[in-house]
Formats: sequence, structure tokens, C-alpha cells
Amino acid sequence: MRKMLTIALPKGRILTEASQLFKRVGLIEEEIIEGRKLVIERPEENLGIILAKPQDVPTYVKYGVTDLGIVGKDILMEANESIYELMDLKIGSCRLSLCGLEGRELPRGEMLRIATKYPDITAKYFLQKGQQVEIIKLNGSVELAPLLGLSDFIIDIVSTGKTLKENGLLELEVIFDNITSRLIANESSYHIKTKVIDAFVNKLEEGVK
Repeated sequence: MRKMLTIALPKGRILTEASQLFKRVGLIEEEIIEGRKLVIERPEENLGIILAKPQDVPTYVKYGVTDLGIVGKDILMEANESIYELMDLKIGSCRLSLCGLEGRELPRGEMLRIATKYPDITAKYFLQKGQQVEIIKLNGSVELAPLLGLSDFIIDIVSTGKTLKENGLLELEVIFDNITSRLIANESSYHIKTKVIDAFVNKLEEGVK
């Protein structure tokens, strides 16, 4: 009998894209639908699924709660955890950008307040630029910060740019382009379940090519 795999999937848009990919390559028969149930058993597919907030996926994988996880490269860079990154799924494409109100340019040599979900990435970015900043960590709608005077600028994920435009914001600089979702693995799980995980990866590679 094959060892069952457990995987943490992010709730939201990426769940839909990942579920469609899984179905397309034959890993699941029915798409995974987000609902109140957060732990889903699919014994017929040899799969146990946990639905989690995207930022929590690396933690579940790191501590071995799940063997695998799907998470955006932006979250991996911010988390900086010791986790195996197995493959680029090429879904959920976006970019990480510095954004501000229309008509506002980035001044040099001034102390700036930057609101973001990515304090570590932000700190490194401005350190390289030699710019002093105060970083304000937010978990929700970062776009609100400059509108309410909480920050001068924001660093956030941008997909279509529609949300920025609706709130009078513009992209000023792209920090990381082509951020996509990655399949990650717990180190111990990968060594214990190598054959099963490799077979899982091989299936996914068929749909990502």
C-alpha cells in the first residue's frame, strides 16, 4: 500500500488554479472546493489536504504537519525557512512592487514609512538602496495605508493592477517580477516518502510543461 501524502493548500485564488492543475494531470478526480471544512481526506486519491492561509503554508510544511505545500514565491522569500522547493507550478503569476499615490515620487534621503506584508523583503530592498525607512507591518488591505496617511508608500503583490488603480495608486518600481506558486516539501517527509513524492511531482510536471 502506498504511503498517503498530505498537502497544505492556500485558500483563495491559488486553490482554484492548483485544484484545476491536479485534476488535469489525474492526481484528483474532483476539484477541491473551499468551504468551512479545512481538513479533507481523499483516501481514494491517496491524499490528505489541509486548507490554510497562504502565509501559514510554509509553517505547516516546516514542522511536518503536511508533507507538501503550495505557496507563492513571495511568501517563501519572506519566510526564509529551511524547506525543499521542488518545482515551479507556474500558476498565480504576479509581481512584488513598490507603489504609491498618483503624482507621488520616491524621494531620496528622507525617512519614509512603508506599509507591507513583507517586512524582511522590504528591509533588504531599502538597505540596498541606502534609504532609511520605518516599516509598518500590515496583514490586510495594504492599499489603505497611503490613503489614510499611515504610510508614504507600500510594497505589495500586484497582479492586474486593478486594485491599485481603483485606489488611486501606481506602481513605481518592480522589486521581483514573475512571482509564481511553488511546490514545497518537508525535508524529512521527502527522504521518507521519496518515491511517492517523486511520482506526485512527475505527474505535475506533465501539466506544467
